[in-house]
Amino acid sequence: MKTENEDRAGLLYGIGAYGMWGLVPLFWPLLKPAGAIEILAHRMVWSLAFVGLALLALRRWGWIRELVRSPRKLGLITVAAAVITVNWGLYIWSVNTGHVVEASLGYFINPLVTIALGVLVLQERLRPAQWAAVGIGFAAVLVLAIGYGQPPWISLTLAFSFALYGLVKKKVNIGGLESLAAETAVQFLPALGYLVWLGTQDSLAFGSHGAGHTALLAATGIVTAVPLVCFGAAAIRVPLSTLGLLQYLAPTFQFLLGILYFHEAMPPERWAGFALVWLALTILTWDALRTARRSRAAVEAAKATAAADESVAVAVAVAAGVTAPSVVPTTAAASASASASASVDETPVSAPSAPTKR
Repeated sequence: MKTENEDRAGLLYGIGAYGMWGLVPLFWPLLKPAGAIEILAHRMVWSLAFVGLALLALRRWGWIRELVRSPRKLGLITVAAAVITVNWGLYIWSVNTGHVVEASLGYFINPLVTIALGVLVLQERLRPAQWAAVGIGFAAVLVLAIGYGQPPWISLTLAFSFALYGLVKKKVNIGGLESLAAETAVQFLPALGYLVWLGTQDSLAFGSHGAGHTALLAATGIVTAVPLVCFGAAAIRVPLSTLGLLQYLAPTFQFLLGILYFHEAMPPERWAGFALVWLALTILTWDALRTARRSRAAVEAAKATAAADESVAVAVAVAAGVTAPSVVPTTAAASASASASASVDETPVSAPSAPTKR
């Protein structure tokens, strides 16, 4: 029962995280007339404040000492902060200037870009279905570029920036809240400096449009951190394959909001491009589920083989008059487990990184 409850809770946390990321386009327009850069600066400043309070409540400060002693990790955190700044800023600007559908496309194609980076940067091997998905995704970008008369640069920038962010986060390898705290600490002084400069120019929206608007700007920290906390809770409770499926909720909600709420245009060439992207993601998901089933089957077969070997070993030992045959099963099980692990294709399948996204 505990496992079932944990799975159910993990699923709800995952739906909550991706649901909030999917509905966040409804939030950014509420912050007007603040410009995209001011909103971005507030997001950085208030995110650090909120995450700092959360870490203070949890008493999780030991990671700071380790991070400060590692120049390599500090450098990677700085890169991650710079890349996510581009991602956050462009996303806010896209939503507030009527490009919600194009922004959603960026997160639809993000898994394909992540796979491509895995090949180009990490020298990973792809299965045929993954190659097919990447090829179809490339064709979709061509269709959209021809339809727009130019490449869909908003989608591509969002997809590549977030994929690069995930790659850097993988190398840093620290927790979600800790990572967000470190990244926003890097962003804090430039962001605060920009807000102070706006104040000296009498261009600061914060505090100039009523208490409600001021509270909404301060709430950007909560809007950033709460979905991340939910994602972290989901990641430790449900399999990555489940998270891999849930990650499509966010761009789906964004796409539907763009069409149904913001009434953005969907000419035939845009539908064609999206259809190709969805086909690529369908192939990718099918391949991921098939690989996961094969992996589980290989592990179960290894366990069955280990159990059979154990029974034979015990029988032989007893027949020979050995009184302590318990060492044999342990060796057989370890050998079978290692064999199963070696036989499974370990190429990553678009597992979601721990994001601080949108």
